[in-house]
Amino acid sequence: MTVPGPELPSHRRATSTMAKQDEGKKPPSETAPDQRWKLQVFYLCFYGFMTQIRPGESFITPYLLGPDQNFTREEVTNEITPVLSYSYVAVLVPIFLLTDYLRYKPVLVLQSLSHISIWLLLVLGTSVLAMQLMEFFYGVTMAARIAYSSYIFSLVAPSRYQRMASYSRTAVLLGVFTSSVLGQLCVTLGGVPFLTLNYVSLGFVTFGLLLTLFLERPKRSLFFNRPEGACNGAAAPTELDKMAGGDGEGAQGGWRDMVLCRMLREVCALAKQSQLQLWSCWWVFNSAGYYLVLYYVQILWNEIYPAKDNRRVYNGGVDAASTLLGAIASFVAGHVKIRWALWSALVIGLVTAVQAGLLMLMNTTSNIWLCYAAYVLFRGSYQFLVPIAIFQIATSLSKELCALVFGVNTFFGTVLKTIITIIVADKRGLGLSVHPQFYVYFGYFMLLAAAYLMVAVAVGVRHSRRVQPPEPVPATAAVREKSPEGDTTEA
Repeated sequence: MTVPGPELPSHRRATSTMAKQDEGKKPPSETAPDQRWKLQVFYLCFYGFMTQIRPGESFITPYLLGPDQNFTREEVTNEITPVLSYSYVAVLVPIFLLTDYLRYKPVLVLQSLSHISIWLLLVLGTSVLAMQLMEFFYGVTMAARIAYSSYIFSLVAPSRYQRMASYSRTAVLLGVFTSSVLGQLCVTLGGVPFLTLNYVSLGFVTFGLLLTLFLERPKRSLFFNRPEGACNGAAAPTELDKMAGGDGEGAQGGWRDMVLCRMLREVCALAKQSQLQLWSCWWVFNSAGYYLVLYYVQILWNEIYPAKDNRRVYNGGVDAASTLLGAIASFVAGHVKIRWALWSALVIGLVTAVQAGLLMLMNTTSNIWLCYAAYVLFRGSYQFLVPIAIFQIATSLSKELCALVFGVNTFFGTVLKTIITIIVADKRGLGLSVHPQFYVYFGYFMLLAAAYLMVAVAVGVRHSRRVQPPEPVPATAAVREKSPEGDTTEA
């Protein structure tokens, strides 16, 4: 898509006559694409906001444990919830590749259909198998989030990427916040049953499917559907063209068949950068623990405070508060100015240690409000590091390589999360209840914090040795070196 305007002002400044000629030669249709671009971005942000409106989502666990479904806590903890991790890791790579190959929109449609399947199973399903299938579709919707986050970049020029990422993320966060507040108000003030709230959510996700059908399918994407000029040498070769020693020429014939291997080889070559290693490790290890906490925290809340009255279940309010704090933390992180090459490991280690302490507090307190507060701070501390990690990973990479690195990091994080789930939560493994699980997560974050702090010490020692000035040479020694005869004379 052509972006009108940025190069023209340099010509307009020459003379007023040339400016008039340029304006006269400019086709009247050139202003239309700009307006069309703005409408597309507005519609996509509206779509991102509306698809997050699922007021029953914060209350799924109380609904499953309550009289509507009456599942046992062991069934929810050790049989139903683990399926989410398994389905996510199973569909992540296929959806990652299909998102680009099918040009985003079909995957967004799949995501909407999966959302509808989730809520149909919640309101109609009554067996453990039905709820496991519900968790499977939930994993599909999580894997398909990449389609929305990357779709918006196909609509705009690279100069607008930063603004578009901000707009789309803001729309999603506002949607999650609005959904959580709406659900809490319905439950607490309106006394709406969880089942009715699920029907409301089903209506919203059905409306989201209708919105998806009106999205325009882009003509280009990141890897499989690039502009013709990028492949035939008419334009400068992209980073993907340069992989495996290519320069963009002759890549048109066989690059599609080799793209996955070339992607993996390029990621291995990039792994030598120290900052990339550090923040990628944070992305893999901390995100695995973070999402495990999110999956099981509602069960912990029900264990600490098994409310009989639905109006006293405040999951929606807690989700809203944690989302708002996460948005504020992300904004603050964007304005922190320190030498990240020197202090990254220390910051990560301290934040991870704080998260470990918050997990211990959540698991040992009998006060549900203290547990809520610790959870809000836990999520906020993670969201504080997310934009920093994105910036540190992407700062020296092209958009193609960013997609590679983030995709690989997410995959390994999901694999690690699945392994922990099999060992700790699944009934075929240890099958731990929720409190012992949180002790495991506490130990996991403490181990990570210790590792990061040791790296910080090593970085500090290496930096001090690098900047340490040479020892001063004594003045008498210098005189002797320069004039040995002088010593004899003085003597």
